[in-house]
Amino acid sequence: MTAVSMAQLTPLSFLERSATVWADKIAYVDGEQVATYSQMAAEAEELAQALLTAGIRKGDRVAYMMPNVPKLLVAHFGVPLAGATLVAINTRLAADEINYILRHSGARILIVDAVFADVAARAAVGLPNLERGIVAESSALPGSDLWMAYPDFIAVREECDVDWSVDSELDPITINYTSGTTGRPKGVVYSHRGAYLNALGELIHSRHSPQSVYLWTLPMFHCNGWCTAWAITAVGGTHVCLREVRADVIWDAISNRGVTHLNAAPTVITSILNHDRATELNRPVIITTAGASPSPTLINQAEVLGFEIVHVYGLTETYGPFSICEIQPNWIDEAEGERAALMARQGVPMVQAGALRVVDLELNDVPADGQTMGEIVMRGNNVMIAYFDDPDATEQAFRGGWFHSGDLGVMYPDGYIALRDRAKDVIISGGENISTVEVEQAIISHPAVLEVAVVGVPDEKWGERPKAFVIIKDGQSVTPAELIEHVRSRIAHYKAPRDVVIVDQLPKTSTGKIQKYALRDIEWAGRDRRIQ
Repeated sequence: MTAVSMAQLTPLSFLERSATVWADKIAYVDGEQVATYSQMAAEAEELAQALLTAGIRKGDRVAYMMPNVPKLLVAHFGVPLAGATLVAINTRLAADEINYILRHSGARILIVDAVFADVAARAAVGLPNLERGIVAESSALPGSDLWMAYPDFIAVREECDVDWSVDSELDPITINYTSGTTGRPKGVVYSHRGAYLNALGELIHSRHSPQSVYLWTLPMFHCNGWCTAWAITAVGGTHVCLREVRADVIWDAISNRGVTHLNAAPTVITSILNHDRATELNRPVIITTAGASPSPTLINQAEVLGFEIVHVYGLTETYGPFSICEIQPNWIDEAEGERAALMARQGVPMVQAGALRVVDLELNDVPADGQTMGEIVMRGNNVMIAYFDDPDATEQAFRGGWFHSGDLGVMYPDGYIALRDRAKDVIISGGENISTVEVEQAIISHPAVLEVAVVGVPDEKWGERPKAFVIIKDGQSVTPAELIEHVRSRIAHYKAPRDVVIVDQLPKTSTGKIQKYALRDIEWAGRDRRIQ
């Protein structure tokens, strides 16, 4: 038999390499705090040693609750370096939600930022599996023997050699919990292999290089920042940490830190483009966007200022981005509006991903006509291993051998998909399917509209109908009647909302996605909706 030379794929190798190749290059910046790649690797080793000293063993879960700060970045390497699995928790959750995740994951250690010490202490009550709580700063320690300060935790470690390789690339590296909008959140298990490959895909499609200066506008707890925590480290770029996502701080970083890249949902991009400091860039900044369909209007607005939009699509279950709208050379000849409309599609599988289809209920491909809706399904390297400790949900998600996204889309003749709606968001009015995305894009094409959400509301005659909630740009004025007429001039009249409500804000997730279910629940209170 011919000998085969191979190594198990793991993102740990990215930091191991950069610590040598880019030893003195700046790895991360957080205000005045700066570390080189050799220093970052040393921090990861110290964390791994401390975890091992605390009794953490292969397969154990270690939970973190932190904003986008260096400690959480280092944890993406230090926790798996100890053989453990990282559970990065959404920092906007309530104590009982955190308690559920800690209990379900079986986390033995919880490490939190000082600003979350109080809520973490409440969440940690009654958890026999949780053996130690650690707070970043000693000044914020809760009054319990469970807790100790991070510097003390690192200081008491026993120094030992750590292995930057793994026994199996299919071992878990992280568990990411879904938002749980329709029930308890599910723990999505990522493997070392999947994380490694998705990180490389991010580098290719977002066009990163060793000169990349990446601004952390996307939470690291969300799909591990779309695997960008590992990706930027792999290429030797610089991480610019950001505690909170505010448009003024983002513009500061673009101006003063030399930011070249950031990732954000369309709503975050909207806040950037419409801030008082928004101005034409003197150099390109690449924004990779997902989480909702960016409207052609938003894409045009971004390009006018000099931002380059990379439009991707995916889910927590697919390590973040799975497909990309690859820009074809001939699109440059299209009119501005048509080109932006082409770019607003969710596209084709990323280079590392796998197969992507739009299917009917029997898993048959729908016609590639850009109109027939079906469910988007996928499989390949960047689909989760499973839902943690939930075999029934895992089996249901992979029925027929494909991961079922729950998203409805269409396939175009050129092989590009376009998202039409979440299955639970589609409006069935008088037997006709209405895409809320299509209605939203028609509304936001009005120059006075900043943001919009469309949901189905009860209707005695048609079952349900569209209703729009709209935020108007500062200094602009438009009436609901004018917006309804604007929509009717662009799409079929039956798709236009009968009611448009002007609001000051919309409910959103921590990643900037609009929570349509929150609006829908209010409208359907006491009523039975067919689509759940």
